[in-house]
Amino acid sequence: MGFATDAIHVGQEPDPTTGAIIVPIYQTSTYVQEEMGKHKGYEYARSQNPTRSALERNLARLEGGSHAYAFASGMAAINAVLTLLKAGDHVISSHAVYGGVYRLFTRILTKFSLDFSFVDTTCVETVERAVRKSTRMLYIETPTNPTMAVTDLAAMAQLARTHNLILVVDNTFMSPYFQRPFEFGADIVVHSTTKFLNGHSDSLGGVAITNKAEIGAQIYFIQKSGGAVLSPFDSWLVLRGVKTLSVRMEQHNQNGMAVAQYLSQHPKVKRVHYPGLPTHPQHALARQQMRGFGAMLSFDLGARPAAEQMLKHVRVCSLAESLGGVETLISHPATMTHASVPAAEREKIGITEGLVRISVGIEDVEDLIADLDQALKRI
Repeated sequence: MGFATDAIHVGQEPDPTTGAIIVPIYQTSTYVQEEMGKHKGYEYARSQNPTRSALERNLARLEGGSHAYAFASGMAAINAVLTLLKAGDHVISSHAVYGGVYRLFTRILTKFSLDFSFVDTTCVETVERAVRKSTRMLYIETPTNPTMAVTDLAAMAQLARTHNLILVVDNTFMSPYFQRPFEFGADIVVHSTTKFLNGHSDSLGGVAITNKAEIGAQIYFIQKSGGAVLSPFDSWLVLRGVKTLSVRMEQHNQNGMAVAQYLSQHPKVKRVHYPGLPTHPQHALARQQMRGFGAMLSFDLGARPAAEQMLKHVRVCSLAESLGGVETLISHPATMTHASVPAAEREKIGITEGLVRISVGIEDVEDLIADLDQALKRI
C-alpha cells in the first residue's frame, strides 16, 4: 500500500463491536479479567491501551519500523531511549539539537553518569574522532533545530555499525513522509508527535520506533515501568492528524519553499537556512535522502533588536514555541526554544541573537509572505 493509504488505514480498522470507522477512545484505567491469568490481551492501561496500540501500529508502519511506543511527550520518548544506556556510557550527539534535549542530556542524565559529546554531525571525520571505547549511542537531529544542518544518515549508519553504536535519529522536522531513517540504517527513530504527526497544535506526545525486536522489548519495558505513556485521547488526536499527513506535508513543503525563496531575496535578511535552497551547504545531500524539504526554516536578521522588532509586528504568523501545526508559528530560538543552551554554545553552533525560526503552515502563502513583508519593513 502507498503512504497515504497506510496513514489512513493501518491500525485503524473498523471497530469489530460496532463497525465504527474511527478507532474508539478507550478511556479506561483497567480491564476486567475473565479469570485468574485469563484476559483479552489487556490488563492495565499503563501497559496496554487499544487506542494507543492502534497509533503505535500506524506509526511503526509509516516509518518502516516494526515496533513503536507512544509516550506522553517527545522528551519522554527521548528520555526513555537514553535509559537503554547505563552509567559510564558515552553518547555522541548533534551539536545543534533542540534546547530541551541539550538540557536533558547535560543537566539531568549526566547526574546518572552518562557522558555526552556535542559535535558537528555533518562531518563524518568529526564524529569518528569523538568515538571512545565507552561510546554506545549516536544521537542525530537532521535537519538540526534550528540551523537546519543536514547529516548524512547512510554515513552515520556505517560509522555506527563499525563501532557497534545504537543510531538514534530524531525525525520530527521531516516526518516519515519526507524522510525515513530506517532506510539508511537507523536503529531507533524518535518523534515529537506534538508536531507534524498530529499537525493541529492540540496534543502533546512522543514516539520511539525501532526495527529491532530486542531494542523494542527493552523500550516497551521502559515504557510500562516508567509510566510516561500517551493518553487514550491524545493517541486518538494523533491518529486523527496522521490521516491527513501526506496532504498537509505537501502543502507545508510548497509553502516552505516559497517563504524561503522570498526571504533569501530580502535585503534585510542576512542568511536563510533551508535545505531546499541551492545555497544550503548540504542541499545535494538533502535531495538524496529526503523526498521534500519541509516547512522548517530559520533566517538571520543580524541582531537581536531587528528580530524583536520584526517579531513584534507579525500578525498572521503566531509568535509561539512548537512547530508542525497547520498554522504558521514563528519564534526566537535564543530566548525561547534554546534558552537553556549557554550563550557561548549557541553562538558556536550558529544560534545567533538575530536568528528567527519559522514553522511554515498551510495558510495561503501569499498572506504569509505579505505578513512577513510588512513585519520586516518595521526594522
